[in-house]
Amino acid sequence: MRVDLRTERLRLATPLRISRSVTTERDAVRLALGHGGLTGHGEVVSSVHLGLPTHRIHHELALLRPVLERHQDPEQALADLCSGAAPFAPLPAGVLAAVEAALLDLVGKRAGEPVHRLLGRADPVAAVTARTIGIEPPARAAVQAARLADAGFTVLKIKVGGADPGLDLVRVQAVHEAAPGARLLLDPNGAWTPAEALRLLPAFAATGVEAVEQPIAPGDPDALAAVAERSPIPVIADEDAVDHEDACRLAGRVHGVNLKLAKCGGVHQVLRIAEALRGSGTELMLGCLVASSLGIAPAVHLADRARWLDLDGHLLLDHDPWQGIGGADGTVRTPDRAGLGVLPAPARPASARSVPDRPVPDRPAPARPVPGRPAARCEAR
Repeated sequence: MRVDLRTERLRLATPLRISRSVTTERDAVRLALGHGGLTGHGEVVSSVHLGLPTHRIHHELALLRPVLERHQDPEQALADLCSGAAPFAPLPAGVLAAVEAALLDLVGKRAGEPVHRLLGRADPVAAVTARTIGIEPPARAAVQAARLADAGFTVLKIKVGGADPGLDLVRVQAVHEAAPGARLLLDPNGAWTPAEALRLLPAFAATGVEAVEQPIAPGDPDALAAVAERSPIPVIADEDAVDHEDACRLAGRVHGVNLKLAKCGGVHQVLRIAEALRGSGTELMLGCLVASSLGIAPAVHLADRARWLDLDGHLLLDHDPWQGIGGADGTVRTPDRAGLGVLPAPARPASARSVPDRPVPDRPAPARPVPGRPAARCEAR
């Protein structure tokens, strides 16, 4: 197989602030695998929080490149990856997910089938996704909520965990009043202690919030399970649910786990985790990092397997270099095209940057310090 790498800077339309950081941009490294006149594409985005600065992504793919080039058969390469064969097993989860996506895209194109059919779903998938509202002044959050509701969004995820919980509550109330028909999800990104979570969650539940992601700091799954047991609304593990082992540890103890392909290792790992959780009472949420439509597309092909969807990373961009999965009206869809079904966008602003085979220095957006807390170097989502 032929291997090509390109790096592009993805810029957000507006900065996204969460409890630990602010994101304005990130790098997307695109992997293209060519075979027999067809090309499969995958994307991995830089993430300081996941330990994937841009230079490390390029380093890992450079090590893997000769392995991929020696593979004559993309179907066998995909089988090796899914079985955990030696060349693929040591890869960081985000890189593994991108390589898998490129192979799925290529195998689907060779078979003339969209990826969801390769995964056992005959019909195209269409599912409602949440749209994220960052930590903003309540009036601004209300304007965003009204605009999103008018566009067709019926699920809104609100970031909280600021220095003033009272202001968080006012923001959520403002969103609820501006979009009274929308279902609300809450995401403090681990900003609260267990005691704070149990004190605050009833007030948020009273505003109509239907579930909360990772209310307490990650690292103590027993404490998270204890909060879930007493919470008035479902608790979804995110930062505490990175991989298969984490999900199995939390099965039956929390109401949901948020699986991001970039943190668990890709489509095959999501399917493995879903099987492990079957019958436990713990349901799936599919989440994402800020990424292009290419980066989000593999999860969309799994969307009908999850109770909650948060696949809006491409909708936060100033310019999405790919298209095909929709989402601007609140619903993501799998195209009825072979492979992942995404296509390059027809135009690109002159300010967008794309360079072949050369790492772009990782530049995590600096966090705005919250009074009383150290500044974080993690990016949002």
